[in-house]
This record gives sequence, structure tokens and C-alpha cells, in this order.
Amino acid sequence: MALLMSVAMTLAAVGSVRVARHRVYAAADLSALEAARLALAAPDQACTRAEKVATANAVRLTRCTITDETADVWTSLEITLPGIGKRTLTGRARAGPSWITAEPTTHP
Repeated sequence: MALLMSVAMTLAAVGSVRVARHRVYAAADLSALEAARLALAAPDQACTRAEKVATANAVRLTRCTITDETADVWTSLEITLPGIGKRTLTGRARAGPSWITAEPTTHP
């Protein structure tokens, strides 16, 4: 019975870490997209808006840089695991425009 209980606790902890990891990466993605959206129009507001998006997703924005029209965002989330203690998960995302150059096509 004790073995079954320890396996169940381990699976619950692993599940919690996976959910938290997905949350921190999703928040980084959304924050980077918001910052990149404002990178050219209002670069001084881009990181402030990214922080609001991160906070709305219950994570902390730890770093935000705007280089030209590209946003680089780091987020973090502190979780407590039973028997292990506190751990900090971090996520990083970059967002910016996609430059596509079309190669001229030649027809035989």
C-alpha cells in the first residue's frame, strides 16, 4: 500500500511540474508576441505590456529586451514540490517579423 501511495505521489508531482512548465512557456510566448507587436510602434511600452501579459498568466517576467523589431522575453514560475522543496521554472521566447524572400522561379 505504501508503494502504491508513493507511486501516486510521484506521478502527481511529475504532472504538476509538466503543467507548470507548459504554463511558463505559454506565458513567455504570449508575452513575446505582445512585446513584438509594439516593438516598432511603441518600443518604450513593449516590455510593460509583456509584463502585464505574464502577470495575467500567473508568472513573473524576469527579462525583456527589444532589439530592432524582435522581442526576447524570459519568464519564471516558482513551484513547491512535496519532499523536494521550491524550484524555479523558466521559459524563454522570441518573437518578431518573419522575412520571406521569394526566389524567382524559372519555367523550362
